[in-house]
Amino acid sequence: MPGDRQPLRYSLRRRAEPWTAERVLALRKRLGLSQAALAEEMGVRQQTVSEWETGRYQPRGASVRLLGMLAESAEPGEQPDPPGQHHEG
Repeated sequence: MPGDRQPLRYSLRRRAEPWTAERVLALRKRLGLSQAALAEEMGVRQQTVSEWETGRYQPRGASVRLLGMLAESAEPGEQPDPPGQHHEG
């Protein structure tokens, strides 16, 4: 019966990829920011960004959400072209 639906047990949202050292570094480079500038944007210390990028620690909590927001807001035109390709604007 239509009224007897069971609640969804699983989220329909795709599980986000973890923020590895490589992903943090790639995002920062794509945004064209220094570690200090990314740290300032996120409200963390430059040392924290460095520790993420070296793999000493992984971002957690609000930092994960902020990194995701920064990644979503990055314009495709800001990304460097792959080697051997030229972007026509």
